[in-house]
Amino acid sequence: MFEAAELGRTVSKEEYRSEVAGLRWQLLDAQRQLRTAPFPLIVVFGGVDGAGKSETVQLLNEWMDPRWIVTRAFDEPSEEESERPPHWRFWRDLPARGQIGLFLSSWYSAPILERVHRRTGSAELDAAARRISTFERVLADDGAVILKFWMHLSKSAQKRRLTELEADPLTRWRVAKRQWKDWKLYERFTAAAERMISQTSTASAPWVIVEGADERYRSLVVGTTIRDALYKAFAALEESQSARNSLETSTVGGAPSARTLTRRKRGPTVLARLDMSRTIPDGKFDRLLEKWQGRLNRLQREALRRRVSTILVFEGWDAAGKGGAIRRVTSALDLRECRVIPFAAPTDEERAHHYLWRFWRHLGRAGRVTIYDRSWYGRVLVERIEGFAAEPEWRRAFAEITEFEEQLIDHGIVLVKFWLHITPAEQLKRFEERAKSPYKSWKLGDDDWRNREKWEEYERAVDEMVARTSTRRAPWTLVPSNDKNFARIEILRTACKALDDRLRRKG
Repeated sequence: MFEAAELGRTVSKEEYRSEVAGLRWQLLDAQRQLRTAPFPLIVVFGGVDGAGKSETVQLLNEWMDPRWIVTRAFDEPSEEESERPPHWRFWRDLPARGQIGLFLSSWYSAPILERVHRRTGSAELDAAARRISTFERVLADDGAVILKFWMHLSKSAQKRRLTELEADPLTRWRVAKRQWKDWKLYERFTAAAERMISQTSTASAPWVIVEGADERYRSLVVGTTIRDALYKAFAALEESQSARNSLETSTVGGAPSARTLTRRKRGPTVLARLDMSRTIPDGKFDRLLEKWQGRLNRLQREALRRRVSTILVFEGWDAAGKGGAIRRVTSALDLRECRVIPFAAPTDEERAHHYLWRFWRHLGRAGRVTIYDRSWYGRVLVERIEGFAAEPEWRRAFAEITEFEEQLIDHGIVLVKFWLHITPAEQLKRFEERAKSPYKSWKLGDDDWRNREKWEEYERAVDEMVARTSTRRAPWTLVPSNDKNFARIEILRTACKALDDRLRRKG
């Protein structure tokens, strides 16, 4: 794979000067157009030490406007980073739409180096490649333009480069014992890299192998590749917008609406099978509440000691009792180690990123409890029904969400998902009570009444959501909530069981 990057390609000073001025102008022009585009540019740099990764990133920041460039280099995970799933720090630093992200020592470094130093085997490397490919496909499906440059040197060329850097007092600091140790493992390193590249070079996130010995050559290759990729993306965007406009014009009044299609589907849903008559009388409720809150408190303290994190997800109908249930949970917890995060419509900053970004960034540290009041499932519920997400977007979200939750669980996090279900009659009763109460009327808005009119559409969406995302490792708990006492005890009991099961397992 790397032989083509060991041919000794060079660019003369004259040729470089004649090309670089025009290239810099074109890159600035592309960056200007990108500022208003609905996607970011993500550029990943990998390769052997001394092949020019850092110098190229520095040069790109000089050629373009660095105010709209996010440059990140990742070393060994900090204590804070290691307490979250491995991809947390990469999601956190993704550029917003309209920006450029330059990543050094990215999500590829750890899997390759772990294999080089034989701390993992080929199976683990392949598993990491699959997860990386999924990560990049999720970003690309959301519109991101992804480029990956592997900066290469032959073993002899790398030795010369490291020797030159070490001999110069100004660059000596860049060469440590680790670089020479890695150089001795050159064959292992390139073998692992070749295996990783072959599995992760895709049409939407291609690898470009760049011969790194000549600074002028590698600079022009990287710069022109970025320019061409951006201009191609702009052309594709313009073409798709024109096609969309033509389609909308040709189908006005002709195609059935999504709501009409939904209404044609009949048959019972998973929610229709719930026993909504389940109740707990007040006297028994008080005893059970004390029991399960006490148990949850003990489990939380043990989880904190063992650094096991917990995520509780609350979804459900308007007025189903999410807030009251959450209060009964938090009353049992040490609030210094717990966060409740309510999610409504995304902010401008959140809209400028992939929809999962705002949920990734709020993952708690080891041993903490994080409660999501509304969650990433809004993509396949509210955004789907209200038209905020196009059909291809919410359809692929099922797989994206499942992968996201798999990463949480693989990291040892306890994930519990609740859907609080009430009947339409019970919701109407609660709406009317809220409207009369000076303490609760603020909870009731026009959207609540409008959403009620779409009950069947939402119920069908919930049915598909459960079918597609209730997995063995991350099941949904559907809670009959017409009786608030029953719902609150069921939620506490389920949370306790999930945490207890996790703490009984080793690791």
